[in-house]
Amino acid sequence: MAKIYGDADANLSHIRNKAIAILGYGSQGRAWALNLRDSGLSVVVGLERRGESWNRAENDGFKPMFTKEAVSNADIIVFLVPDMVQRSLWLNSVQPYMKKGADLVFAHGFNIHFKLIEPPSNSDVYMIAPKAPGPIVRRNFENGYGVPALIAVHQDVSGYAKQKALAIAKGIGCTRAGVIETTFREETETDLFGEQVILVGGVMELIKTSFDALVKNGYQPEVAYFEVLNELKLIVDLIYEGGLVHMLKAVSDTAKYGGITVGKFIIDESIRRKMENVLERIRNGEFAKEWLEEYEKGMPTIKKELKALEESLLEQVGKEIRKLIFKKA
Repeated sequence: MAKIYGDADANLSHIRNKAIAILGYGSQGRAWALNLRDSGLSVVVGLERRGESWNRAENDGFKPMFTKEAVSNADIIVFLVPDMVQRSLWLNSVQPYMKKGADLVFAHGFNIHFKLIEPPSNSDVYMIAPKAPGPIVRRNFENGYGVPALIAVHQDVSGYAKQKALAIAKGIGCTRAGVIETTFREETETDLFGEQVILVGGVMELIKTSFDALVKNGYQPEVAYFEVLNELKLIVDLIYEGGLVHMLKAVSDTAKYGGITVGKFIIDESIRRKMENVLERIRNGEFAKEWLEEYEKGMPTIKKELKALEESLLEQVGKEIRKLIFKKA
């Protein structure tokens, strides 16, 4: 079993007198900047342009500056901009202006693992990957809790990279919940696999396909929606609260038997082989290459699929159902 690090294993003294530059002020950027500041650390926000993020940072009490200026005096540079733009940000606004020996910190291993960013040999390079969206990282911190996180060290020049990773994890509240050590490779590959096979891709296609199967066989779309999508949240909540056995104990015996027997029929060996193929494409870099090419083209696949989904019967029915569920009293 992996060792789980807590508050007692982390010491803010490793970064107490360091100037920390947070690059980006989106979901994670805002949460990290606010949490680290509230933990008594020195934080500046670096952005590429004046705009909505700039204004929001100002409203939160920061004095944002352009990336080049932010990194020039920073001891710790934290990349919290989207994966697709990190390489250009690094080449144009960070590498030429950063202080010699400054730490490079990431919340996801994508750009380091796939060698899109080649860090200088005199920098510590490490990662803290909270396992929750930024707003949850912030909300839990404010409520005295935290979210679990992964940490990893890619390059340890100082001999204290792990301690600094744990310190930042503590600063954003993650050691309150627990932190597990991993590698940049493991975090990147498992994260991409999870997104594609179950969390986004797998779940979405199961919902769409099962909805279509019911509707095409004459069942009312509204009834189909409740069965394949609405109740999914309730099942996932049970799993989240207590695991698979907890969920099975909470559903009817009919649901137990049907789920246990038919689930294995749906997710058969052919699906398992496809999952292995997906993992191999991630591990050999094919997916990363394909995704970066898609982004450079203006993300036509995403735009096309989003438009089709927005116009689908599933989404149209969902809008009406949600009006009933979330209707204000």
